[in-house]
Amino acid sequence: MNTLQDTILKNLCYTELVYGRINKKLHTQLTNLAIETMLFASIKETEMPFFEKIGKNFYIINSKNNIKITVNANTYRVITVDKIQPKFEPKN
Repeated sequence: MNTLQDTILKNLCYTELVYGRINKKLHTQLTNLAIETMLFASIKETEMPFFEKIGKNFYIINSKNNIKITVNANTYRVITVDKIQPKFEPKN
């Protein structure tokens, strides 16, 4: 069965500029390969309810790594990766 997740993983691609953008937004200095490996693993472990298509982009929210990955829905090109704030869950 070919799921949206499988399709994104199979077709995921990057531009040269996006690597710098990702490092800047995540405050890291990862290599291109490290970024690709991290994003592939993050998308693979993210459950389908956390995939959302809005307009021309897919938004994939991975709460384990506190990131939101934006992927173009037509080209499957990574647009950016943003840090997200972990949800606060009060203790009872």
